[in-house]
Amino acid sequence: MLFKKKGGNNSELSDEALVDLVKGAMDADTFGLLYDRFAPKVYRKCLSMTRDKDIAHDLTHDIFLKAFLNMNKFDGRSKFGTWLYRITYNYCLDHLRRKQRDPVAPDVDFQGITPRDEERNEEQLLGLRADRLEEVLAGIDVTDRAILLFKYQEDMSIKDLTELLEMSESAVKMRLFRARERALAQYKVLYSEDP
Repeated sequence: MLFKKKGGNNSELSDEALVDLVKGAMDADTFGLLYDRFAPKVYRKCLSMTRDKDIAHDLTHDIFLKAFLNMNKFDGRSKFGTWLYRITYNYCLDHLRRKQRDPVAPDVDFQGITPRDEERNEEQLLGLRADRLEEVLAGIDVTDRAILLFKYQEDMSIKDLTELLEMSESAVKMRLFRARERALAQYKVLYSEDP
């Protein structure tokens, strides 16, 4: 294992206190406590984005190594978990982009879309048959899949997504809207015989 648990009272400390200890001495053993707390979630996120257990396992270790080496860049403006999930999201997207070599669609202003359009779009997505949703998600762009998984699997709010993705609220809403549209279009392609 890359990071080992450290005995003693450190396991009782908050995430922020552990971060301060790690930053002060670059202590890999103390970082192991953060690893133990966050590795399952990071792994699940990597797995949901890559759909490959071995790759997700490798990416998880890479992400924690990157986080450890960049601890001094963590400024505390957000929670450690949010900072780590931002690294996870970006690292997985970079991996998938290198693998797919697909360009990412540019951001579009959220002008002209009404709250009713958003609501109808979300209702349609949530109404899809669960047993078919995984195939639908596998067929859409990785950035669309990632934002949908963060919103619906991780239950992240728009505010959380703006912080994670470092985008405006309008841009996040547009990304979600477009991702739902693409997922619904993919569903229709795959299951066009359904009413």
